[in-house]
Amino acid sequence: MLASASPARRRLLEQAGIPHQVRVSGVDEDQIQHAEPAELVKLLAQAKAIAVAQTLDPVGDAEITAVLGCDSVLSFDGQVFGKPSGPADAIERWQRMAGGCGSLLTGHCLIRRGQPELMACVETVVRFASLSQAEIEAYVASGEPLQCAGGFALEGRGGLCIDGLDGCYSNVIGLSLPWLRQQLSALA
Repeated sequence: MLASASPARRRLLEQAGIPHQVRVSGVDEDQIQHAEPAELVKLLAQAKAIAVAQTLDPVGDAEITAVLGCDSVLSFDGQVFGKPSGPADAIERWQRMAGGCGSLLTGHCLIRRGQPELMACVETVVRFASLSQAEIEAYVASGEPLQCAGGFALEGRGGLCIDGLDGCYSNVIGLSLPWLRQQLSALA
């Protein structure tokens, strides 16, 4: 069970051939705070996974053996960026990020029936392209950056705004498939 409303995370699981269902947690993310971005994303992922796990019916949901919660933020110049609050916020972020590097952090929490929670934060360094003001405004006008942690979607138009990555590609999209594969292999 995926405890996320993210279409990008759903697509990753579908493309990887991992059968899943989706149940949105309803967690108020603004209520969870932590000074360290890596701890913040783990706490958010954990809260989502726990909230969904608590909704499972032992009989009706008997086929569900695990719940996966994820959350991502971008750490850039000591600041943590979730989704932009609007176009002006996205433009301001991109003016700062263009030509720089940031760390996309995704927290993962996997809850299996009768087993301890498995939690991790996976980090991928993102090298942003140097963009003109016109390029920034055109990208923000597409609406895509408003739906994504950090204000960009690697798998969409935002891919044109990225010069490179150091680390896990799928992590930047929303969940680390290598981390998930390792955890699922341990379940077998």
